[in-house]
Amino acid sequence: MNHRLPAFILSFILFPLLLCAQWDDKDQLSTAFHQQRRAALRELLPPKSCAVFFANPVRNRSNDVDFQYSQNPNFYYLTGYTEPNALILIFKEPRNIDGNQVNEILFVQERNAKEEIWTGQRLGVDGAKKLLGINAVYNGKDFNEFGIDFSKFEKIFVGFPEFPNQEKNDNADLADLVNQFRFKTAQQSAAVDSSRLQRFMAELREVKQAEELILIQKAIDISIAGFTEMIKIIKPGMTEYQAQAIVEFYMKKYGSEYQGYGSIAGGGKNSCVLHYTFNRKELVATDMLLADMGAEYHGYTADITRTVPVDGNFSTEERAIYQLVLDAQNAGFNACRPGNIFSATQIAAKEVIAKGLMKLGIITKPEDVTIYFMHGTSHYLGLDVHDAGTYGSLKPGTIITVEPGIYIPSGSACDPKWWNIGVRIEDDVLITEEGFKVLSIALPREIDALELLMKQTGELEPVFK
Repeated sequence: MNHRLPAFILSFILFPLLLCAQWDDKDQLSTAFHQQRRAALRELLPPKSCAVFFANPVRNRSNDVDFQYSQNPNFYYLTGYTEPNALILIFKEPRNIDGNQVNEILFVQERNAKEEIWTGQRLGVDGAKKLLGINAVYNGKDFNEFGIDFSKFEKIFVGFPEFPNQEKNDNADLADLVNQFRFKTAQQSAAVDSSRLQRFMAELREVKQAEELILIQKAIDISIAGFTEMIKIIKPGMTEYQAQAIVEFYMKKYGSEYQGYGSIAGGGKNSCVLHYTFNRKELVATDMLLADMGAEYHGYTADITRTVPVDGNFSTEERAIYQLVLDAQNAGFNACRPGNIFSATQIAAKEVIAKGLMKLGIITKPEDVTIYFMHGTSHYLGLDVHDAGTYGSLKPGTIITVEPGIYIPSGSACDPKWWNIGVRIEDDVLITEEGFKVLSIALPREIDALELLMKQTGELEPVFK
């Protein structure tokens, strides 16, 4: 007996489910937010120009397994669309399309009942019109024959995806959309600009809107919950991956869709590896654990680092290095003032660490500070963990990290008592009109507060006995 339903019936059944599935969360960015962001981009575009954005490629993990799909942040920022194989054109001035004056056109992947059984429901044209607030929406397969004359534009700003996916038996996958666009604009090569669009988007995304601040704070609060429990529970005999698992459990418990980046949980010598993500070592009593993790919530990510002694008590050497990094972070906070240059936090933190390392006898001259503090103190934070921004003066509404660190691997040119101590303290900071606000301030940073927290019993303590 054949239990398969005809495609048109499946489509009829699945479409209402699609709307529920896409919008189960009631705190998504609003349609009005995306519309306003497209309008803001339009203000930056010169006359007689258009901006072209492609969705992110689908990325293959291995064989027939793909990574969970993650949208191009610029595409998501402007549309709210979370599916692959899509293209949006945003016009400076309205254009006559099919007898209508429109200032934007969205091409989306077509509804396909058979495919949706395997990979989930798609918005399609009708869903995109209803939920995204874009009136001119077409299937991707329509783009090839679509009657838009790119010769009418003096400038065509475009961001091309790297290695767009090519799918068998699909003439509207991302590779096809890119190739069709290149063919349509081949005679206007002088008008095509593939560099300035990122600058426009950096200017827009650098300063967060009110809706974005709510989601970023949610991501931070989720991360704090995970860190708090991990710090309570961690002890000798546990592993780096168990520390990671505790934080990531709370990310999922409180609604995070992803980790914002690969979780770092490095103990002992691994604390001195800046982007260590293997997380397989067993932790011993003499280890410091450097944990750098962040939840992603509705596209926006937190970025927090805490470093704690696995046995619950800072040794004399650990205390000295940790306090120095903490002092440097506080100096970085004080540099978080609107109008300051972006590197102000780096300058302030670096000066504190250089003086402190000289006082401890670890270095002999200030310029050697980069041997043990070799990375920047700050980066923008938002839809990307290293978010888009202009790196000009600090502006109210901007969110940055402040994350100084000291890393002294085994074999360093200093007293061996300092070897294998790696410390980073990282918090997320909002630049305000008056100064700054530390959004992750609820997670303890001070030595005494951390030691006190490590003496408390964690919710998951029985799991790791």
